Amino acid sequence: MTTIEHLQHKLFTLPELKLQLERWRLKSKKITFTNGCFDIVHLGHVDYLAKAADLGDVLIIGLNTDESTRRLKGEHRPINDERQRAMVLAAMTFVDAVVLFNEDTPYELIKFIRPDILVKGADYSPETIVGSDIVTKNGGIVTTIAFLPGYSTSGIEAKIRATR
Repeated sequence: MTTIEHLQHKLFTLPELKLQLERWRLKSKKITFTNGCFDIVHLGHVDYLAKAADLGDVLIIGLNTDESTRRLKGEHRPINDERQRAMVLAAMTFVDAVVLFNEDTPYELIKFIRPDILVKGADYSPETIVGSDIVTKNGGIVTTIAFLPGYSTSGIEAKIRATR
């Protein structure tokens, strides 16, 4: 298998992910989930995702589609399309699965995955994280991770606009 094929195998549809989740659960793997647009991946994202991966055995990333990213971030986004964003995330060695979702929130995806650990950035409180009710009801953990100061896609975008 080529390296690109290996990365493509980390991109899942829901039916494919269902089968993989069953395999991981048979092996008693602790499943961690996070989500986002991850439009221009920067060191802050890498730091956050690496820390999320350290919390469990498997890291699944729910990735907003182009359509849902536009609804959330505005017509000028995403800068990189969903295929590019998914492949960049899949290239991270600690990422086990990337799955697209088109809704504004990952609630239905979290209900589908039923992760053991749900992670978001520290700009959220655990009780306000979408899907926290599902995870805690199933005995899982909801936690936050502090962002690496000075790194944000919005900040990068503002710098680009300022130089024009």
